[in-house]
Amino acid sequence: MSGPKDSFRVLAFHSSESQGAEGDHVLFTETALAFFRDLAAREGFIFDVTTDWNDLNAAKLAAYRVVMWLNHFPTTEAQRAGFQAYMEGGGGWLGFHIAGYNDKDTKWPWFLQFYGDAIFYTNNWPIKPAKLVVDTPDHPVTRNIPTSFVSPANEWYLWKPSPRLNPNVKVLVTLDPSNYPLGTKDILTEGDLPVVWTNTGYRMLYMNMGHGRDIFTNGDQNRLIGNGLLWLGARGITALPGSTLY
Repeated sequence: MSGPKDSFRVLAFHSSESQGAEGDHVLFTETALAFFRDLAAREGFIFDVTTDWNDLNAAKLAAYRVVMWLNHFPTTEAQRAGFQAYMEGGGGWLGFHIAGYNDKDTKWPWFLQFYGDAIFYTNNWPIKPAKLVVDTPDHPVTRNIPTSFVSPANEWYLWKPSPRLNPNVKVLVTLDPSNYPLGTKDILTEGDLPVVWTNTGYRMLYMNMGHGRDIFTNGDQNRLIGNGLLWLGARGITALPGSTLY
């Protein structure tokens, strides 16, 4: 039975291939939009979508409790500044997969500390399913999630340094080392690989899932993703109402 609804607004950003998004990330977005629209209808929040990254500005974001990056990220100084101001003002962020990509060419120091100091190092290829383990079972995002589950095929990013080394980061879910070696062309052989975490200095959540059309084919992972958005939308509550989605 569902508990009381907390109405809030979400603005999801994504890009097409012509805007620079990778094809498999666009396939993920198509399934993600269907999932979140269904979740919004069931849980009573407003889910809006844009492909205009210039909407990362104070006037537009003032109406939203959470912004979501599905398959890309801001590329101009104005877009970055708008997002930084929004987050420092108490906004919420849910980022998937490529949304957290950063390397020596990114040149956005604020985002690096916001993200937990994790820098992209390498990934597996081709995409592979993987066993994930829950690090923090008492967190609202991992509520009603088993201690481990097999996540659908994905391209898994390894970070160096690991975000776990940042004292402000709480890692919620990690790739189980039993998956190694992972991949056949690009092979992950070792390393601490968090896949879901939050920087406790902000209202933010990163999820490494987001490559291809199969991400939403596992019920446990769907619950994890749904919990994540509802937690961000609920402005810091410590427990979530029962969801009619699951």
